[in-house]
Amino acid sequence: MITLSLAEIAEVVGGRMHDIPDASAEVTGPVVRDSREAGPGSLFVAFVGERVDGHDFAGQVVEAGAVAVLGSRPVGVPAIVVDDVQAALGALARHVVRRLGTTLVALTGSAGKTSTKDLIAQVLRRKAPTVFTPGSMNNEVGLPLTALTATDETKFLVLEMGARGIGHIRYLCELTPPKIGAVLNVGSAHIGEFGGREQIAQAKGELVEALPPAEEGGAAILNADDPLVRAMASRTKAKVILFGESGEADVRAENVRLTDTGQPSFSLHTPSGASDVTMRLYGEHHVSNALAAAAVAHELGMSADEIATALSEAGSLSRWRMEVTERPDGVTVVNDAYNANPESMKAALRALVAIGKGRRTWAVLGKMAELGDEALAEHDAVGRLAVRLNVSKLVAVGGREAQWLQLGAYNEGSWGEESVHVSDAQAAVDLLRSELRPGDVVLVKASRSVGLESVATALLETGAEGEVAAR
Repeated sequence: MITLSLAEIAEVVGGRMHDIPDASAEVTGPVVRDSREAGPGSLFVAFVGERVDGHDFAGQVVEAGAVAVLGSRPVGVPAIVVDDVQAALGALARHVVRRLGTTLVALTGSAGKTSTKDLIAQVLRRKAPTVFTPGSMNNEVGLPLTALTATDETKFLVLEMGARGIGHIRYLCELTPPKIGAVLNVGSAHIGEFGGREQIAQAKGELVEALPPAEEGGAAILNADDPLVRAMASRTKAKVILFGESGEADVRAENVRLTDTGQPSFSLHTPSGASDVTMRLYGEHHVSNALAAAAVAHELGMSADEIATALSEAGSLSRWRMEVTERPDGVTVVNDAYNANPESMKAALRALVAIGKGRRTWAVLGKMAELGDEALAEHDAVGRLAVRLNVSKLVAVGGREAQWLQLGAYNEGSWGEESVHVSDAQAAVDLLRSELRPGDVVLVKASRSVGLESVATALLETGAEGEVAAR
């Protein structure tokens, strides 16, 4: 973070200083909420959680070098006390972002946010110093913590924004006002909380409403292939840039194809030129993600050749997202277990088939959460798709939702051995250990709460007599 005195921080957040011998003492290190990350010059933010109270670690973080604690009560060490710690953290982020004058790029969507954010960051940092959201820290706590890692040298700040209701993205935009905003898609993720796709579109569109007008440099990057996203053009005063495979897109892909190993290749067309891209990531769904990143980069002055080179060299920066690893015995494990929704689940199945062309393919799938009344239909549809794509075997893991997955496969034409239901992750591991053969490809995917990454971990440990070769 940029250097700030405790007195300045207290003024910005409306806090009261307690046990601070020198108000001019400066925070020169990071702002952290995990006591294990506290170090010389840092500011520790003490949240009260369901199981842990951050205030209990105040002495420990100061011993580690933290300058002070930002909390809701005095703790016997230097502290800035506020009524609402979350609001104070947001106010501090807003102050720092405005002071820096960094170009802020924000993005949202129902699927692909984290992968696209990683692509945007990898492209932009070739042009100038770039700070971006680590993993999926895209809420009212993670977003300001990310913004506070920016420094005077930071040129671009790339922030992923998530939402679980109307008004959430509007609030995040108030904390860190974006200049460029990208909306990727409107899908079924969290549809049980929103109530429908139209409500999801209303929430996602809050991003483009928050952008400055075109004459002040505001730019809305919208998916031309998604009608609900494209319609958001009427909700913004910013310049509208369309991306997609549509012929009307300003930044578009032509001649899209997959390599023999399932990696997308296409011709990237921008208003200033065209260039070929072959990605290191797996699955055709990454084409749309790459186009969104290309549209952002082009708006910020990068050429088609520069963008294409960066996209072709970009990798996955966030764990458990289409991590493709080959065991010494030739079994390939595709760990996409970080999260799941109907759109990402279908994309992962298609990627599995592309990667496993000519080999036996296994889809180890679990519950997709927060689908509300659509849960049965969506799980049934995924099970049916696995059969239509000729996935060799579906292993449905868990309770009721897993049974719906298997039922969809059965009703689509699976006659027994192609699909199986198991109770939990360990049962899935036991089954796979007994039946996998060299050359098989295994996809592991479910909502984060299911914890299916343990299946991928166990499978890699099983085959790790020699060193595992990660691709």
